[in-house]
Formats: sequence, C-alpha cells, structure tokens
Amino acid sequence: YFIASFCYSSALEQIIKVILLLWGCLTMKNLRNRYCIVGVGNTAYGKNPGVSQVAHNILAIRSALEDAGLEAKQLDGILTKAPTSTFPMLWGPKIAEALRVQPKVTGTIDQAGASNIGLIQYAVSAIELGQAEYIAISYGDNPRTGTRASYARPRGEDALAGLFGAPSSYAMVAKRHMYEYGTTPEQLANVAIAHRTHASMNPGAQFQELFTLEEYLASRWVAEPFRLLDCCPVSDGGAAYIITTEENAKELNKDPIYIEGIGQGHPSWDFFRRPELATSGAAIAGKMAFDSAQMTTDDVDFCEIYDCFTIVPLISLEEYGFVKKGEGGSFYEEKRTHLGGELPCNTSGGLLSETGMPGTQLVVEAVRQLRGECENRQVEGAEVGLVSQQGGIMTTHATMLLSNIGAN
Repeated sequence: YFIASFCYSSALEQIIKVILLLWGCLTMKNLRNRYCIVGVGNTAYGKNPGVSQVAHNILAIRSALEDAGLEAKQLDGILTKAPTSTFPMLWGPKIAEALRVQPKVTGTIDQAGASNIGLIQYAVSAIELGQAEYIAISYGDNPRTGTRASYARPRGEDALAGLFGAPSSYAMVAKRHMYEYGTTPEQLANVAIAHRTHASMNPGAQFQELFTLEEYLASRWVAEPFRLLDCCPVSDGGAAYIITTEENAKELNKDPIYIEGIGQGHPSWDFFRRPELATSGAAIAGKMAFDSAQMTTDDVDFCEIYDCFTIVPLISLEEYGFVKKGEGGSFYEEKRTHLGGELPCNTSGGLLSETGMPGTQLVVEAVRQLRGECENRQVEGAEVGLVSQQGGIMTTHATMLLSNIGAN
C-alpha cells in the first residue's frame, strides 16, 4: 500500500506517510510494554478443608490486591477460569458478587489449563479498549476435600476403550514419544526429580520431600509408562493476579512485571484423531509469543512449564526450540533444567510438586522470580521468563513472555 501510494503522491504526502508509519511502529512497541502484572497472590496448596470453591478465589484475589496495594472497590474487571471439578456457569459474576464488586468486564474462558494466559490476553484487550483499568484474574477449586468426581469417573463412549481420566490418554502421548525418539523412563523420572528438587526449597509446596531414581522406579503404576510420580496430584488451592497499565502501576507497591508477548495454538481435535500424537500447540503458540515480543529462546532466563505429566515439559521445550525434537529427555537428564543450570524450569515445583492446580500458580511463580522474591530458589539475574500453559490432552496451548525490564 505504501509503495503504491508513494508513486502517486507529493513529497509532503510521502513525508507524512513515513511519519505515520514510524509512529505506528512505536505505538506497537509501546503496546507490548504497556501492560503489566502488578499483584499476585495464592492460598495454601494441598488440603484446605472447609474452604469452598468461591472462597479459594476470593482469598487469592484479596492476597493479590494486598500485594499490589489496591482495594477490591478499585477492580473494574473480574475474569476467571472455572473450577475443574464442577464447571459451574456464570462463575465470573459469582466471584464478583462475593467480592462485593460490580465490574464493567467479567467472564470465564474455557481453554482448560491454557485459560490462564487466554484470560490475560482478554484483560489486555479490555483495558486497551478503555473498558477497565484494573482486572483481577483468578482460579480456585477444592477437588481434594470437595468432589473429585470429574477426575475419577469414565465419561462418554471413550470409556469403553478404557480412555477415562487424563493419565491413560497422556500415557499414549508418552508412549508415542518414546517410540519415535527413544525417550526413556529414566528421563521421565528426571522431570519429576528436577521439579521436586525445586519444590523442596518452596515452603508452600504441597510435596517437598525429595526422592531418588530408585524410589521413582518403585512407585506404583498408574497408566504405563506413567508411575505415580509422573502424575500431578489432586489439590485444593487458589491463585490470582492483577493486570493494569504501566502508568497505573507506577502508583502501586511493587515494580511492574511486563507482558512482553502472548501466543496461542490449539490442536483442538481429540488427541487420537490428530495427524501426530506426540505433539502440542507449543510450536505455534511459542512462535507467536516470541515474534510479538521480538525475542528468541536465547533471551529466556527460566521457564514455568505446564507439567500435569512428566512428558509434557519434554514436548514443550522441544517445540519451543530450546532443544531439538527428541532431546528434551536428555536435557532434563543432564540437569540443565535445575537451578544453576542453563534453563531452570518450574522453580516452585510446578504441577507435579507445588500444586496440581491447572496452571495459575505458574504465572504467580514467574512474577515472583522476576521480582527477585524467591530466596533460595531464586534464578540469579532473571530478567525474562516464559510461562507455558495447556489444557485437555494437548488440546489447547498458550505461551507468555514476561520481563522486569520494560520498554527498551
């Protein structure tokens, strides 16, 4: 358009168009650095008897508000991921009512575990459109002390083939990856061991006790090739964060953490109908996030990877391009993902050890790492963190890049 119009316009018009083009580029860059996470919070993880689904959300949001130095009445947006165990309707409005807030913007997005980043993208869009200034995003559920029926019972025609619950389905993904790339049980074990090592440094983690490779191999089978320690636990808990602009953030308690890039890629089909089984949406979502942030894998100091089962971080790191396809297992086996290694992963323990909640906690940990608040599990010199989220059986995927350095 610009080349064609240059041929038929005056010199003054050409200058004006160049100025407008440059201004557009500048404002696009500013857009990437204008939106921030300014408060994070969470409940205790594990067993919280007597704490309802609503209460988990409210406790987490209030914790995030306190962290930011805000009050509930300042919120004009409430976005939620629905509780996995019951999946109620109009969940965002229920949480808003419990907070005694009547927001301009509310809603619940269903991308399963990827919803946590999808909600952040929605929040950024709403603020950009002038519909809100401070938006709280939360997830809370109590399947450990409440009902865990959605995790336990077979559903639909797939149950006739034994495909009920997530373990049996993810096990097929793992078996395919092992067949195609030679991934070993010992390599899967090293995912669980690495994340438990980090959880042992996290006083809030549900599981902190270290285990050896021998103890891993002795743990009971769940769905071959998965043993118990390959699978995330069922956990009560809630986590939340507050999104606003950089301008608003300057008035709050702590330095903002900038949302540099977001990407989504959703395979969507039932996993057994996809052309490839040992894959996810990470390649598409990752490229989108890196391109929008104008970054590469070399810029990333640490990752918080969705790890509902040990196979998932291997596939995610491969598809993001941190390692070649099939090398994720050796990357973990060589302890390159441990604190002090070249790419620390799941520094709080992840879903495998901190809490089995579907991913909200990974955003909270990334923010705390970038603030330098993680004490003995702190990644030294952390400036850029990647958060990876997925849902279903590799059905949905979202990626986010956060930084503490703001506009360059």
